[in-house]
Amino acid sequence: MLGKVLVANRGEIARRVFASCAKLGIGTVAVYSDADAEAPHATEADVAVRLPGSSAAQTYLRADLLLEAARAAGADAVHPGYGFLSENAEFAAAVADAGLCWIGPDAEAIAAMGSKVEAKRIMAEAGVPVLTELDPEQATETDFPLLVKASAGGGGRGMRVVRDRAGLAEAIALARTEAESAFGDGTVFCEPYLENGRHIEVQVLADGHGTVLALGERECSIQRRHQKVLEEAPSPLVERTEGMRERLCAAARAAAEAIGYVGAGTVEFLADDQGRFYFLEMNTRLQVEHPVTECVTGLDLVDWQLRIAEGARLGPEPPPIRGHAIEVRLYAEDPAADYAPQSGTLHAFTIPGVDSEFAVPPNQGLRLDAGVRAGSVVGVHYDPMLAKLICRAPNRTEAARRLANACARASIHGLRTNRDQLVRVLRDPDFLAGETDTAFLGTHEVNAPLATPETVRHAALAAALAEAAAQRSADLVLGALPSGWRNVPSVPQHRVYRYGDTEYEVGYQLTRSGLRAEGYDQVRLCSASETEVVLEISGLRTVFRIGRFPGQHSGEQDDPGLLGVDSALGSVSLTPVPRFTEPGTDLLPGSLLAETPGTVVRLAVSTSDKVKAGDPLLWLEAMKMQHQIRAPHDGTVAELRVSEGDQVDVGMTLAVVVPEGESE
Repeated sequence: MLGKVLVANRGEIARRVFASCAKLGIGTVAVYSDADAEAPHATEADVAVRLPGSSAAQTYLRADLLLEAARAAGADAVHPGYGFLSENAEFAAAVADAGLCWIGPDAEAIAAMGSKVEAKRIMAEAGVPVLTELDPEQATETDFPLLVKASAGGGGRGMRVVRDRAGLAEAIALARTEAESAFGDGTVFCEPYLENGRHIEVQVLADGHGTVLALGERECSIQRRHQKVLEEAPSPLVERTEGMRERLCAAARAAAEAIGYVGAGTVEFLADDQGRFYFLEMNTRLQVEHPVTECVTGLDLVDWQLRIAEGARLGPEPPPIRGHAIEVRLYAEDPAADYAPQSGTLHAFTIPGVDSEFAVPPNQGLRLDAGVRAGSVVGVHYDPMLAKLICRAPNRTEAARRLANACARASIHGLRTNRDQLVRVLRDPDFLAGETDTAFLGTHEVNAPLATPETVRHAALAAALAEAAAQRSADLVLGALPSGWRNVPSVPQHRVYRYGDTEYEVGYQLTRSGLRAEGYDQVRLCSASETEVVLEISGLRTVFRIGRFPGQHSGEQDDPGLLGVDSALGSVSLTPVPRFTEPGTDLLPGSLLAETPGTVVRLAVSTSDKVKAGDPLLWLEAMKMQHQIRAPHDGTVAELRVSEGDQVDVGMTLAVVVPEGESE
């Protein structure tokens, strides 16, 4: 019997495990870094143990500190979650050697699958189809495109697509660096890259008595940077391909049986449109996307992980698949800026219509698994995933529609996220037809904001009217007078807001006869307070809810803050533009700004160097990924304002490249 479980992880997966432990009456122990001291997971366990430091290497990747925390808290078991040390065989062995129960497969099974090179050999011997490994030194032009992959770990880190020999050496070097940083193992290998392949995986569950169940497949083909952003069960491809599910499940069971697997795990395959599939890897842990399997089977996979650790037996057959489930991952990142991760305070985070958290919703509905709440600070040290939203419905069309609607109506302010991209994917005709592959995001126009310029214009007007109402309510004299009262004729009021790179100017008057707004002939003001404005637009009444938040640099006197405007037309975050700019704040022409916070890990140029458009200038590392900063045009490096090892914030000037032919 498990008494108290330490979760050697953070964020939403820690909260997910706590939820299942609570249902079973098992005590919980959280661990937290200094950066996570106020994170939700650090406050929800029975007890929490501090891991001094902020980076993963100082905290969640320190097996010795995790074992000390378990001993100090009196835990008798360790659940690794996913990521960090979840697939580290040495950590699993150390937990067992310390007399604690490891909730997962044994160290031998983890080690067998921990090296993707060795895993492919074992699977080939077990009769599971595999892709041929290629020696990069022997690769010919006919072998391209190639995929360079880290042998350890996953999550898209240490992976690079290479289309010709010229880029191979650099891709291998970058993959090794990322893999070493993320997993402590820089070993990489190459295999053929299927340009339009499908990512299909099978959830397996095995007990310690010889029973292995295959719980159906998930399709995870919507990916960016080889990381999944949308997953669903069952797979549209498998549904329409006769006999494919039986063959996939048989291969997954063979893979688990080949290594004597015990616990929850996932066998991943790459498939083509004809239903042929090839083994990619086996994740010897719980997957991020496990909720979609839970929603179509009714099982609690974490509950079963805990029960299997206590010696429970599985039934002889898996439960039937019922309905459809789709999961989207909400990331703090900007898809329009090459998925640059974002950091700062998440001022607002509300998703309407959620039916359950960390559990299968009753009947049909929405499930939320979140690692953040309004007010959470998102740093640069960990993965940028904020939450997962899952919809369970009778069919795929209904699941996609309800999930898209919930995402579109969510109030999320303070950080840029991939929310709009997720909604556009869920509403895309090709997606709805089940035509998805791993290149989907690169071949479909899904990165544009949901808010149209007209939506932003009306949101800006609502923001201006709310600000006017706020000022009036704070005025000791005018606050007692009716809105629009003037003892002399007034001139229009003007406010300017920035949305992205575009400025919206609002000119308006509040008179006895109502609102007069420049360029808003079909708009009538119904009511206005500092938190809600109701406008009638072309005869249609719309409610705008307004939130005021400090900016990401609220300690600075000239920080204008942020206005979040939510309505049925869309969610818009606006930055007020001051009437007068501070002297010396204008950017020099050719300035390159950091679009993501991070660490400068490498410089490729020096001051006065001549560069061509697209030449690499430097590399930033953020959230375990490296981002290359390239020259925007031909010219000269007039200034280089950073050095290797420097920490940079969003908006910081990294370098100034003066265009060719212009004076410095």
